[in-house]
Amino acid sequence: MPFDDIPAVTKYYVAGAILCSLAVQCDLVTPYKLFFSWHTVWGKQQYWRLITTFIFYGPLSLDFLFHIFFMARYSRMLEESLPNSTPDFAFLLLFSSLSLLFLGGMVGIPFLAGSLSFVLVYIWSRRNTGVRLSFLGLFVFRAPWLPWVLLAFSFILNNSLPRGDLIGIAVGHVYYFLQDVWPEQEASGGVRVLGTPVWFARLFEGRQRQE
Repeated sequence: MPFDDIPAVTKYYVAGAILCSLAVQCDLVTPYKLFFSWHTVWGKQQYWRLITTFIFYGPLSLDFLFHIFFMARYSRMLEESLPNSTPDFAFLLLFSSLSLLFLGGMVGIPFLAGSLSFVLVYIWSRRNTGVRLSFLGLFVFRAPWLPWVLLAFSFILNNSLPRGDLIGIAVGHVYYFLQDVWPEQEASGGVRVLGTPVWFARLFEGRQRQE
C-alpha cells in the first residue's frame, strides 16, 4: 500500500516510530533519553518521554520489523473501520496511552510501544471474530485468539512473562467492553462511555476538510 493511502493517524505514528529507531541506530539519541518513568517526567520535567515511550520499538532489527509490521497492519485496519476515522482513532490512542502510562508506571515498564500495539490488536481481533488467520503458516485460528497467540510467541522467544503485552490486552479489553459491549446492555441506556467528545473531534475538522 502506498504511504499516502495509509490513514492519517497510523501514517504519522508509524513514521514517528521509524524515525525514532533510526535516530537511535545512528547514535543521535540513546534509549536512556526515551524511556518513561514518573520521576524523569515530573521530577526532571522531561515531558517528551510521555510520547517517546510509545514510539520506540527498539533499534533496527528483525524484532523491530516484526513489531512495526503488526502495529501498522492492525492500526490501519482499525482506523479505517471507525465511523470518523481520524478523530475516533486519535481518541482511542489517547485513552489507551493514558491508561498504559498509569499501569506501566505502577509495574515499572519503561517502554510502552509494544503494549500499545497489543491494545490495537486486541480491539481489532474482538471486532472481527469471524476472520480466520494463519500464524507463520503453522496453524489456522480465528481472530479473537490472535493476542493470545502473539503473547505465547513472545513468551517462548523471551522465556519470561511479557508484562507489557498483558497490560496492553487489559487496556484493550476495557476499551472494547466500554465501547462495544456495555452500550448494548439495558442498564447502560445506550450510552457509549468512551465515545469521542465533540470538542476533541473538532480539533480535526480543518485537517479533514483539507484531505
